[in-house]
Amino acid sequence: MGGMSETDISADLAACAQAHARLHQTLDGLDDAAVRAPSLLPGWTVGHVLTHLARNADSVVRRLDGAARGELVEQYEGGQPGRAAEIEDGQGRGAAELIADVLAADAAVEAAFARTPAEVWQGQVKAGDGRLIPATYLLFARWREVEVHHADLGLGYGWQQWPDGLVARWLPELLAGLAGRADERALAAWMLGRAPAPELRPWG
Repeated sequence: MGGMSETDISADLAACAQAHARLHQTLDGLDDAAVRAPSLLPGWTVGHVLTHLARNADSVVRRLDGAARGELVEQYEGGQPGRAAEIEDGQGRGAAELIADVLAADAAVEAAFARTPAEVWQGQVKAGDGRLIPATYLLFARWREVEVHHADLGLGYGWQQWPDGLVARWLPELLAGLAGRADERALAAWMLGRAPAPELRPWG
């Protein structure tokens, strides 16, 4: 199944569901003032982050359902401009509506994962940049997305709480990409303890 066994897929599905559950605990009881407050992402409120999380969930469902029909669909309708417009359109809603949106979108993702047949997992889907990736990677990608943006909310859950399994799996990938995000000489000097950490270009 795209290089993953049924056991691996089940483990990733469970990890994603657990990440959703932790996020939902954080959202319980948020009021309108809380969702209008700045998040830890520059220029984004908590409402922006929650809207992005919900629309990212939709993008996973769209691509899996497309793959089940034998179609390769874009992650976001209208590409990155469409993504940005959906986030901006949704970020100003009240807390109850934002939270209901996230809960429904998360449930839809988990349902899509559960109904996806083996032959679809063996295939490919489109990443945000148009590259083809294994369909199974969507499991990890959603898990990662929820954990990162849960911390970005600035509501008490931080990177310090990221699961060991996520860090162990993702860190090698992040390290492999470091050379493309900074001056390589400065990066080498920092890693040798000879210079301060260089400025990194944005991830993703």
